[in-house]
Amino acid sequence: MTEFPNHAFAKPPVNLSLLQKLAWLLATVGFAVIVLHFLNLAPGAYYSTQLTFSLSFLLLSVVLYAADLYRKKSSGIKNDGVWFRSLTNRGVWAWALGLVLTVFYVLLYWFPELLGMDAAGNTGVLRLFDPLSMLFKSQPASQWFMYGTLYSLAILSMGIKFLWKYRGNRYQFWRTVSVIFFQLVLAYFLPEIMEGLNQDKAYFAKDLKNFWPLNYYFFEPWHLDNMRAGGSLGMFYLVFGIFGFAVLTPILTYFVGKRWYCSWVCGCGGLAETAGDPFRQLSSKKLSSWKIERWLIHGVLVYIVLVTAVVLYGYFSGTGELFGLSIYEYFRKPYGFLVGAIFSGIAGVGFYPVLGNRFWCRCGCPLAAYMGLFQRFASRFRITTNGGQCISCGNCSTYCEQGIDVRDYAQKGKNIVRSSCVGCGICSAVCPRGVLKLENGPQEGRISEGPIVIDEGGVRIDGFGS
Repeated sequence: MTEFPNHAFAKPPVNLSLLQKLAWLLATVGFAVIVLHFLNLAPGAYYSTQLTFSLSFLLLSVVLYAADLYRKKSSGIKNDGVWFRSLTNRGVWAWALGLVLTVFYVLLYWFPELLGMDAAGNTGVLRLFDPLSMLFKSQPASQWFMYGTLYSLAILSMGIKFLWKYRGNRYQFWRTVSVIFFQLVLAYFLPEIMEGLNQDKAYFAKDLKNFWPLNYYFFEPWHLDNMRAGGSLGMFYLVFGIFGFAVLTPILTYFVGKRWYCSWVCGCGGLAETAGDPFRQLSSKKLSSWKIERWLIHGVLVYIVLVTAVVLYGYFSGTGELFGLSIYEYFRKPYGFLVGAIFSGIAGVGFYPVLGNRFWCRCGCPLAAYMGLFQRFASRFRITTNGGQCISCGNCSTYCEQGIDVRDYAQKGKNIVRSSCVGCGICSAVCPRGVLKLENGPQEGRISEGPIVIDEGGVRIDGFGS
């Protein structure tokens, strides 16, 4: 029987090469070290060596896999087989990964003792991270130090994979380098080193780029007291934090949109763009989903504003109770549990393989909602479209992680001005016709409502010429 070549555009994934199999082997060994420590089955010595090998193998595995996967292909966005893989199309492997991530976050937030947290001395997987924590700040590792290390490693390694995949696109290159830098320097190395150098002062700074309202505990009494007691460094962080959300955020959002933070600085966005890239096509494009997302994200913003106002009133008035209950217990604690833990952590990351990589950014991030108000009504940023060139391939809508039906705008020749857009630029990168461009310009005319007009001369966009 004659076998004809497969010329389909959506080909199923090919078999792994020898180098890719080696990469999987390294990843398995690196991950196995962590699992064995979690199960208390690993050797009880040479923790520094074991940790070094584990993290190095995990990083090297991704670098080797990405290099071999993309280096032989021509530059350009490759999403081959994305709808054929169980992991990227809500199959068994996707649900399995979601379950593992969810269990990990549950342990992290509520059962750190199962990770080895012990006041008498860490055991289990936390003991594995003790040498690195002692190097940074002369303290045993906490579950948050372990999490920060793995989180930063994920952004670094998967960021390198992202750079390979989107090589040739300057915008994608520099924004990926940016999120890697901000995560490693401002969210990991610098805060950990600062904590080690200021052990005589109470904790007040962990992620230096996390502005209120995303940093929901910034105005809480204990945090305000710690910043005030933190000397010049604490006062700098207090002033910088207020300046960041009150002045810096509105100004930058006005000039370049919320992309300056969501796609270039934010750690949540950094993980979504790198480790979550294989799942970006899973975001819902339904109008009903968009309506629900708007109510959710703005509801979270309103709630944190009210909570902050009540907490600040209690702090400056000296009134620590409301209706006989602590203000903290009454307002802040439910927010931390429902939004800070369940929404941003368990659902925000744990549901990557099921709901897409920006579920938290679409539905829950109060800072995204805050910047979105400026971007929609008082910003120079927009994505311009050339409807006459659109071939309705649907790549833009498929790979929009924010669930925007970009193709609908492109077909009508309308600028995309949406408060939810994070300016990642992937819609423009995957467009085969150059229909979409991320631009900053005058506010006048940025919201274009003119329909496409078909006349004898062909297709033209009303107000833009033929």
